Amino acid sequence: MTNEKNNTLNEEVEIEGTDQVELTEEKAVEPVFDEGESTEKVDANPIDEQLQEIQLLKAKLEEADNRYLRLQADFDNFRRRTRLDQEASEKYRAQKLITDLLPSLDNFERAMNVEADNEQTKSLLQGMDMVYRSLLDTLKKEGVEQIESVGKEFDPHQHHAVMQGEDENYGSNIVTDEFQKGYLLKDRVIRPAMVKVNQ
Repeated sequence: MTNEKNNTLNEEVEIEGTDQVELTEEKAVEPVFDEGESTEKVDANPIDEQLQEIQLLKAKLEEADNRYLRLQADFDNFRRRTRLDQEASEKYRAQKLITDLLPSLDNFERAMNVEADNEQTKSLLQGMDMVYRSLLDTLKKEGVEQIESVGKEFDPHQHHAVMQGEDENYGSNIVTDEFQKGYLLKDRVIRPAMVKVNQ
């Protein structure tokens, strides 16, 4: 009787053990994902998102690079313009003063064209001539030059034609007479010469 009970208990234990093992195996085999989802889809989503993020970052980086290059070019242009402006200011710094002095030079020239009829007038004219030449020398040091006109071809940039004439000694479009001298400051015309041009 005791042996029969032991056998029955052993069978029950075996059955219970078997059930437990089967249950444990079933739990281990149970899928983590829903039946509708596939492993490929779940794995692909994070990669796609990362690729999109990389593309977005690349686009932002390219835009930032372009903005930087444009800014650099603008700054280089600004520096070049500033340097050119400074050079021009230095080069033509005396232009206003020289322009204001030109009428005085004209008056000196007119005064020296007066004919001297006595020694006192001659000595006065000599003194005026010395002052006039001194002024011209000072202006020359600043880069001022007189525009050559008579006998030269008419240049609208350097000459201001106020009269036309006919002179057999000159060719067509040649300056025959000068009424007021013109002046250059370095390479810039600060006053064109008033001239008469042959037809």
